[in-house]
Amino acid sequence: MFSITVRDHVMVAHSFRGEVFGPAQRLHGATFLVDATFRRSELDADNIVVDIGKATEELEAVLADLNYRNLDDVPEFAGINTSTEFLAKVVADRLADRVHAGALGEGARGLERIVVSLHESHVAWASYERAL
Repeated sequence: MFSITVRDHVMVAHSFRGEVFGPAQRLHGATFLVDATFRRSELDADNIVVDIGKATEELEAVLADLNYRNLDDVPEFAGINTSTEFLAKVVADRLADRVHAGALGEGARGLERIVVSLHESHVAWASYERAL
């Protein structure tokens, strides 16, 4: 399996409900380092997984909708704990939508999987992997 990974970051504010979250139940900020990995078993006609420039642009566009937002105020997330795991899935699903819409080019139609990892710190991160 071949893969390429592009990286960006996003800064959000949010709070959680539930004792398991301890002090994170209060409103707090988070800066996530975001890795998006695109995978396929065979390279495209240009011998690449996907255009890295387009992948970088699309990751940036997906994150722009979340960046500098209080996720508690986003109607789409009402009543949801926007955990790192949950946000990894949101980003992966939005990137998948862009792949299917052709935003990463025709060669990207051969992509098989995407993995999105959100790094909370240098010692903790969460990932979500899905088929395309």
